This record gives sequence, structure tokens and C-alpha cells, in this order.
Amino acid sequence: MAKTNPFEFIQQVRAEGRKVTWPSRRETMITTVMVFIMVTLASLFFLAADQILAFGVGFLLGTS
Repeated sequence: MAKTNPFEFIQQVRAEGRKVTWPSRRETMITTVMVFIMVTLASLFFLAADQILAFGVGFLLGTS
């Protein structure tokens, strides 16, 4: 494995960082809102599924 001195390493890291395509502020905000919406929908789905399963198990076991 080739050894690189710290100065060359930092130069290489900065060069790779310049190649990154960073999202705009608008794209970041839209993505953030979409994540919150999907998290809310997923949590509501799993809440409903949990309640239905709890009711079904309670009904089968005669505890509710």
C-alpha cells in the first residue's frame, strides 16, 4: 500500500470534496418535508396495524 503524507492526503480530500454535487437549499427543504411526511404515514400505518393485531389476539384469547 502506497504511503501518502498528510499534506497530499488533505489535498486529495479537498479535490474529492470539490467533485461532490451538493443539493440546493430548496432541494434540501423539499426532501426534508417529504421525509417527515413519510415518517408520519409509516407511523400511522404501524399504529393501525398494531391496534388491529392487538384486537385480533385479544379476541382470540378472549381477553377483550
